Amino acid sequence: MTPSGDSIYQGLIADSFKLDGQVALVAGGYGGIGEALCLGLAQQGAAVVIAGRSVEKGAAFAEQLASDGFSALGLRFDIKEADEISRLVEQTISHFGHLDILVNCVGTHIEKPAEELSVEDWDQVHDTNLRGAFLLSQAAGRQMIKQQRGKQIHISSVRSLLGIRRGFAAYTSSKAGMNLLVKQLATEWAQHGINVNGIAPTFIRTELVRHYLEDEDFYNALVGRIPLTRVGEPFDIVGATVFFASPAADFITGQILFIDGGVTATQ
Repeated sequence: MTPSGDSIYQGLIADSFKLDGQVALVAGGYGGIGEALCLGLAQQGAAVVIAGRSVEKGAAFAEQLASDGFSALGLRFDIKEADEISRLVEQTISHFGHLDILVNCVGTHIEKPAEELSVEDWDQVHDTNLRGAFLLSQAAGRQMIKQQRGKQIHISSVRSLLGIRRGFAAYTSSKAGMNLLVKQLATEWAQHGINVNGIAPTFIRTELVRHYLEDEDFYNALVGRIPLTRVGEPFDIVGATVFFASPAADFITGQILFIDGGVTATQ
């Protein structure tokens, strides 16, 4: 039976996940996770801005997407530079006219025992992972407030919730701060029609963590704690990102979705 027009099921249709006509700014868009997210967003109809420190890598990936029939633009920025973040948003608006989706998958990590971690190490990780996340959200949020709509998605980590017996003090604290930043911005900006959410994966197979996954003892211990018995792949993050960016998630904000193979269900 087909639901009537005023049925509560009216909105439960495939188009709820479509992003036609929307513009997505993906910070870190040519990285291991970022590439998968850009492709997933583009396949759902969004125009994609691929942003990072290498204009060559961003432009090359944008050209690749364009050759496949998608709308894409590569832009340079440094997440630690507030002026460059503001300019990135301005360039996006100048080119596409609006900004509907922000995805932040920029991140860094310095592993050192807590007693050996320098102030410079701490600042480098926090300036990238937390301060940068705020500056991105702020710059995009100012535009989204003008539009009275927008979606923001930050890539956090399972280590925002769980400690680890290695030198992760700067990383874990920066990602924990990101989680609460997501909740705070979601609370403040709900009145403007802006949804802010986070995705917290376990280890995802990327260049950033390749050296960990090549450590047999570390890898075996890691997988042994994951109920689904594998590490994550970049494509594991795509569905959740598209969901949070789409109309299907219009009534969801301030949430952190753990994509961890069951780790946080057992610890």
